[in-house]
Amino acid sequence: MDPATTASLSGALPLPSVQGAAASYCVDPSSASVLPAVPPSVAEAEAARRGHEEEENAAIRLVHLLVTCANDIQAGYYAAATGNLAEARLALGTTVSTATGIGRVTSHFAAALGQRLSRASPSDSGAAPDAASWAEHAGELYRQFYEAGPYLKFAHFTANQAILDAFEGCDRVHVLDLAIMQGVQWPALIQSLSLRPGGPPALRITGIGPPPAAEGSRDELNEVGVRLTEFARAVNVPFSFCGVTRDTLHPIQAWMFELVPGEALAVNSICQLHRLLVDVDPNSVAAFFPSPIHAVLCWIASMQPRVFTVFEQEADHNKPALVERFTNALFYYGAVFDSMEAMSAHRRTNTTGGLGGEAYLQREIFDIVCGEGSGRAERHEPFNLWHGRLWRAGLAQTPLGPSAIRRAAGLLRSLCGAGYRVQEHGGFLTLAWHDRPLFTASVWRTNDVITRFFDLLIN
Repeated sequence: MDPATTASLSGALPLPSVQGAAASYCVDPSSASVLPAVPPSVAEAEAARRGHEEEENAAIRLVHLLVTCANDIQAGYYAAATGNLAEARLALGTTVSTATGIGRVTSHFAAALGQRLSRASPSDSGAAPDAASWAEHAGELYRQFYEAGPYLKFAHFTANQAILDAFEGCDRVHVLDLAIMQGVQWPALIQSLSLRPGGPPALRITGIGPPPAAEGSRDELNEVGVRLTEFARAVNVPFSFCGVTRDTLHPIQAWMFELVPGEALAVNSICQLHRLLVDVDPNSVAAFFPSPIHAVLCWIASMQPRVFTVFEQEADHNKPALVERFTNALFYYGAVFDSMEAMSAHRRTNTTGGLGGEAYLQREIFDIVCGEGSGRAERHEPFNLWHGRLWRAGLAQTPLGPSAIRRAAGLLRSLCGAGYRVQEHGGFLTLAWHDRPLFTASVWRTNDVITRFFDLLIN
């Protein structure tokens, strides 16, 4: 790994020069007189420089140990991997702070490596997120991740604007949400529809969500429907809700949604499509059947939605080699964690939303590092790959233009401090932290030409 790049991940900043200090002043509050500021001594400045250099070197060493550990696991050298991980944990406990910066994100990657090693070395243990606990608290962690940064707010705002544009002039509208979670996206859409000149349309929302985590536990999907129904009633929008209970999108078919002729349809996917990617052996029977992602995209296209809104991580975590996706994920989540810390500093608070946001991301990190084959769900890929998949399924891109960029940039200004940016590439909108892309939003519709072409091939 390039040491300069690793140093940038650590968040180290250059020290200001103290040589030739000119007239600088401070105000003594007790006397209200202006006094010359006392510059630090040369010895103090040198000590500070050495301290920063030592921290930077320790961070570089820590990243090197973790990447080497991942490489050893990939090669099957478990004893060497255990030794490198032990040294990395020692660094995290002594020379690298886990409170902020690189120490904070690498602590999660070290725990994930420990969990992966525990399969080969039962004596080693990692603090793996408990699967049952995650399922029980998934909705709450999602809400806290929503509060921890602008990521989901950006997704919901961009998608809702595209849906409102697509529903213009329609009297009956239907939104299909592929993962409704706590339904936090939809009050804003309902409110906007209530203000439409001429009155609101009749709105139907179908939300897909998992069944209750355990017998007797809360039915969160039903609770979401109740909350949205009450909100729609309060703003006088004709409304109905239908919940579809499924753990995954793949077994679902279009007929399950009871589409009504003349009803304008919007399909919404927030960070869901990557979970449909799988490893397929070209020599296996599965290679002769449509992949889960292609099957789902095809039934979406077959419903001929007016708009299909897609939001995905702008990352490359679907490599077959552990060390490659480990390195990519370390830098990606390093940027996400940095941006979350900056958001917390901008608010001048350290809320539980930040901790819940970390817990939400920790599950993704463990999946990327520990999972292999069918056990790995977080298969994030860059959007240039998604473009081809969506097009082959019979969907055409609707470019997001300058007005969408201005509105999204205005949202970020209202929510965040400096550092967050909106970038436009080929009609997609990307949320970036400085120059590092984090998430990409795009809008699609049925491609009638491609759909007719495939109908001719089939018939």
